[in-house]
Formats: sequence, C-alpha cells, structure tokens
Amino acid sequence: MRIGELARRTHCDVETVRYYEKAGLLQEPGRSSAGYREYQMEHQERLQFIRHCRSLQIGLTDIRALLEFKNNPAEGCQSVNQLLDHHIERIAEQMATLQTLQQQLVSLRHQCDQPKPSQDCAILQNLSEAASGNDCACHTELH
Repeated sequence: MRIGELARRTHCDVETVRYYEKAGLLQEPGRSSAGYREYQMEHQERLQFIRHCRSLQIGLTDIRALLEFKNNPAEGCQSVNQLLDHHIERIAEQMATLQTLQQQLVSLRHQCDQPKPSQDCAILQNLSEAASGNDCACHTELH
C-alpha cells in the first residue's frame, strides 16, 4: 500500500507517517519499480501501536523503548512495567500541577463576581499587579 492508504487506514496524516519514519520509529518501506513507497501490513500494525502509545501521552523516547521490548519478545516485561510506572508518576505530577493551576484560576475568578467595566475588573487588576511583581489573589501561597 502507498503512504496515503497507510495514513487513511491508521487515521493520521501523511506527514505523521514520514515523521515517524525519520524518527526511526517506523521502518523505511521498500520501493515500487516506479519509486513509490510500498508499505506492508507490518507498517500499519506498528503505526497503530505508535499512535495508541501517543494517545496515552507516551513520549517518542519511551515508544522507541517499547518497540525495542516488543522486538525482543523473549525478554521479561519488568522493564516495560518500570517504563509505564515512570509514565504514571509523570502523569500524577502533571495532575497535581493542573489541580494547583485550577485552584489559582478559581481564586482569581472569585475576585470579580459582578459585571463591571473592564477598568474596574479585579481580575485584570490582579493580573496587572502580579505582572508588576506585587501580590495577586491567585499566587498568595507563593509570596
């Protein structure tokens, strides 16, 4: 199959296929007599694996490692478990950061609970104060 067909079957852009090839995640396909890339079912399966990993926010370095583990099926899966455990830890850290951000935004939002002209908006005033290096409602715990 040609690159367009592979892209359609895996629901991604042609440029994404080329990117994964250049990154070394997807093996370079053979060429037809006319010089077109000719992809096989193995390319489709590997690309679907990569895209599934990306949907789980797994980075390219970790995907590369997972593909290596996949290519060596006789090895134990302890390293795969460790890789996934580290990914879970990173996600937990991101969630904590996002929860803090949400609290800061809610705190800032509570500064303006009635419609006013923007010149009197407490949110804009807080953001301006913070930009000037002063305390703001959303970062009280940082000062």
